[in-house]
Amino acid sequence: MKKILFAGLLLSAGVLSAQNKDHDFTIENNIVKAVYYYDNGNVKQEGFYKEGKLHGSWTAFNENGTKQSMGEYVNGTKTGKWFFWTGTVLNEVDYANSRIAEVKTWSKDAVAVTK
Repeated sequence: MKKILFAGLLLSAGVLSAQNKDHDFTIENNIVKAVYYYDNGNVKQEGFYKEGKLHGSWTAFNENGTKQSMGEYVNGTKTGKWFFWTGTVLNEVDYANSRIAEVKTWSKDAVAVTK
């Protein structure tokens, strides 16, 4: 009887944890694709790991599914252009050696301001 009860508890725990899925990982050619989820099931972030470091494109979303940011990593270091959306404003950030080199802010009327 104890074994049946224990097996039932394990099964129900497995079903409950599967319903509250907060991430997925898939591996292909030594690259791990990671997808993280909000409690509502929408994608929070998605990107790649190589040898345990962030590598390749990464995209983040707001809880309602709107794109929040996107950019590239090379061996754990931010590189190149990253884009950050906030309402009607787009910030374009250039990274060099994981440091901000330049920032351009674009508003809905397409006026760029370099900082």
